[in-house]
Amino acid sequence: MDTHLSLSVIEIIVLMLGAITLGVTIHFFISSRRSLSASMLNIEGTKSTAELTEWKLRYFNDTEDRDKLIIELKQKLADAEENAGIFSIEADEMRKLNKKLKAELEEGVQEKNTSSKNFYTEQLRLAQKDLLEHNAKINQLLSQIEIVKESEEQQQQIMKMNEELSDKVSDLEQKVLQKEEEIGQIRKKEHLTTEMSSIIDSTYNEFNTLQDKIKKLEAQANNSRNISLDFDDLKEEHYKLSSDMDELKLKWNASVAENLQLRNTLTETEDKLKEANFQRQQLQKRVAYLEDLNEDFQTITEVNKKLEGQMKKIGELESMLNIVAEERDHLARKHG
Repeated sequence: MDTHLSLSVIEIIVLMLGAITLGVTIHFFISSRRSLSASMLNIEGTKSTAELTEWKLRYFNDTEDRDKLIIELKQKLADAEENAGIFSIEADEMRKLNKKLKAELEEGVQEKNTSSKNFYTEQLRLAQKDLLEHNAKINQLLSQIEIVKESEEQQQQIMKMNEELSDKVSDLEQKVLQKEEEIGQIRKKEHLTTEMSSIIDSTYNEFNTLQDKIKKLEAQANNSRNISLDFDDLKEEHYKLSSDMDELKLKWNASVAENLQLRNTLTETEDKLKEANFQRQQLQKRVAYLEDLNEDFQTITEVNKKLEGQMKKIGELESMLNIVAEERDHLARKHG
């Protein structure tokens, strides 16, 4: 009986595709976790809206590609389970055939000659070998199916992680909005902090320099014990600078309050100056009016003087006329 247990080319291709799909799934899962962790680090390190939008688009594209891959994997899993069922049926049939061959060999062992015994023994050995290979492939396929199921569980975990990431993205968006509001408020207050900004910047630079020195000294402290004293001195200096910075902040707040008070005083002074200018203009108008009156008065005085001179002349003329009239009357009396 010339029967062999072997897999067809299509079944071998299906097994190879299942193995390749499994490898791609594992690689994609690892790379997606790395990309997600890297993306989270990038989002925590950036505070701008443009980078957040770009990350969201990339995240949604990755999610869409991952959903498509999940659908394909589910389809391949269904095909693999169907093939596994077919392979199990074939394995049962081959086991039955193997038992039948063994029974036939036991029944015909006395009737067959040496050559037929060797032939059937060789056929039985080949059948057992093919059956073992087939069983090994079936077990491998079943293990691959279990791995695919595990990948589905991992995919569900990825979906949960995606939901958590979506929540984190929403929180980050709210934080970005809050930061933008804070930046807007800070920009509104920039015109009040011009005088103290240089001092605070220099203090912050010194503070950052000391922090860098402290970090370097912390790194070198494991190799040298003598640096501990300098480190303590730097800590004290850092504390002093922190207290100085607090004092500068208090002075800055006091200067801001004084600036506001000076601005209020300046506003009141400007109002008083406007009122004084208005009163000065009114006084100037009155002075001009009085000057005009004085000029008119001087003109009237000059006219009065001229009139007085003319009145004197008129009085002299009247006296002369009276004298002439008296002489005329006297002459008239003499002739009468």
